[in-house]
Amino acid sequence: MSLSIDQMAENWKQYRERVNQWFPNRADALNKMYDFYEDRMLTAPASSVNHYHNAFDGGYVDHVLRVMDCAQEVYESWARMGADVSNFEMEELMFAAMHHDLGKIGWPEAGGEIYQTNDSEWHRKNQGKMYKINPNNAFAMVPDLGLWVLQNFKVPVTWNEYQSIRIHDGLYDDANKPYYISRTADSKLRTNMPVILHHADMMAARIEFESWRDNNIGNTPSKPKRKANTLSDAAAKTNASALFNDLFGDS
Repeated sequence: MSLSIDQMAENWKQYRERVNQWFPNRADALNKMYDFYEDRMLTAPASSVNHYHNAFDGGYVDHVLRVMDCAQEVYESWARMGADVSNFEMEELMFAAMHHDLGKIGWPEAGGEIYQTNDSEWHRKNQGKMYKINPNNAFAMVPDLGLWVLQNFKVPVTWNEYQSIRIHDGLYDDANKPYYISRTADSKLRTNMPVILHHADMMAARIEFESWRDNNIGNTPSKPKRKANTLSDAAAKTNASALFNDLFGDS
C-alpha cells in the first residue's frame, strides 16, 4: 500500500487542523514544532517492516490520525459500559494519541530521522524491511524520545498525557509491567486513559496490518463457520436437558 502526494497532503492538512481544534492553549508551541518537522513528518512511515503497519511514505500521519479516531471510539465504548472516564479530559486523550509515536520522527538535528529507505533490495523483497534504522542516532525508546521532543519545543504536558505516552505500548514493553500488573489497590493506574490509548493504538495497527495483508497476500482464508445445528430448536433443548440430567441428576 502507498499514498499519493495528494493523499499525504490531505492527511497533513487534517493533522494540522486537529492541533488548533483540540489544543488551542498549546497550539502556538505545537505549530512551531510541526513547522520545524513538517518536511520529515509529511513523508515519514509508521514502521520499518511492511507487515507491521503503515511502512510506507506518509504512513506515520495516516497512523496517528487513525489512532486519534480509534481513541474516541474506545473512549465512548468504555464510558458506555460504565468505566470511570471522569478523571481525565478528552483533550488529554487526544494529545496523547496525537503524540504517542512522536519519537519515530527522530532527533531535531539534520539527518536525525529514525527511518531511512532501505537500499537493500534483497531485504525489501525477502524480509519486507522497507526502511532501515538510522545508525547515526543515539538509541532511544520511542516514547522517551517523543516526550523529550515535546520538552525540547517547550510544549506543556500533563501527567495523564505523560504517563499515557510513556506506557502506551502496554505489556509489549517489560518496563511497563509495574503500571499494568499491580499487587495493591494503591499501585493500580489512577485513570483508564493509558489503557484506552493502548487499545486504540493496537486497533489502528491491526487495521493497518489487515489492509496490507488484503492488498498484498489476497485470498485470505475465511473464518471457519460454526457447524450447523441439524436438530430443531425444541429437539436441541430436549437433548440438552437430558444430557444435563444424565451428568448431574435431578437434584
